[in-house]
Amino acid sequence: MKNKSTKTLDCLGLYCPEPVYRTRMELDDMKIGEILEVLADDPAAEVDIRALTKNLGQELLSVTNEGDTVRILIKKVK
Repeated sequence: MKNKSTKTLDCLGLYCPEPVYRTRMELDDMKIGEILEVLADDPAAEVDIRALTKNLGQELLSVTNEGDTVRILIKKVK
């Protein structure tokens, strides 16, 4: 089954720490079970958002690189 995002956060053109900060703010506003799709083109975003997801105890569903853009799906689990 394909994971369908509940919300999309477009961080294209933003650089550290903006993508991580905005991802954190978006996750804080979401309900358990919702899925956040983050789009970013900052080279540091993937590593930073992976660490954020782990630190917050949320579920990293997938990370897909499409050219210079990384697409990250995070499920809010708590």
